[in-house]
Amino acid sequence: MSAAAVNRNDSQRDAQTASAERVTPELQQEIEQFLYHESRVLDERRFEEWYGLLTDDIHYFMPTRYNRLKREADKEFSGPNDAAFFDEDKHSIAQRIRRLNTGLAWAEDPPSRTRHMVSNVVIRPRGNGEYEVDCYFMVYRSRLEREVEMFVGMRHDVLRRANNTAGFMVAGRTIILDQSILMARNLSFFF
Repeated sequence: MSAAAVNRNDSQRDAQTASAERVTPELQQEIEQFLYHESRVLDERRFEEWYGLLTDDIHYFMPTRYNRLKREADKEFSGPNDAAFFDEDKHSIAQRIRRLNTGLAWAEDPPSRTRHMVSNVVIRPRGNGEYEVDCYFMVYRSRLEREVEMFVGMRHDVLRRANNTAGFMVAGRTIILDQSILMARNLSFFF
């Protein structure tokens, strides 16, 4: 999938949903507050609480990105059946969290210090209490004395209204990194 295809699909969705349901300032703030809450929960390593914000049918996906010429723009990202940094469901996320909590995950002992920042939040209502939410992100991670990394990109989330204290749950997440080569030693944290 190319960046142009992602933008074209976004424009088509924007046009379709613009007439269906307007995004009020209250809804914008409510969803932004949810994203800030989720960021804080991850930064404070409250992974079980974060896990509770995920729907049972979540798809958590981060494709690999390739440097391509303009004529090959449709091959910029790995596809659904290609290699990906993450291609997970709720069960595999639970396994990662259990492993982090054992103390045997060498990549996270001592644990990373992270800061998740989100901005440029765009909301498209889908109906039935579901919202497509795009945002830019930056994740800063520091570990040990000299390991410092920054990950920058865009997230495509599907949020679902929920009867919980946060008001929403994450039903889907696609993480699009701006980097095509990751210099990090591991990706043992969540975006």
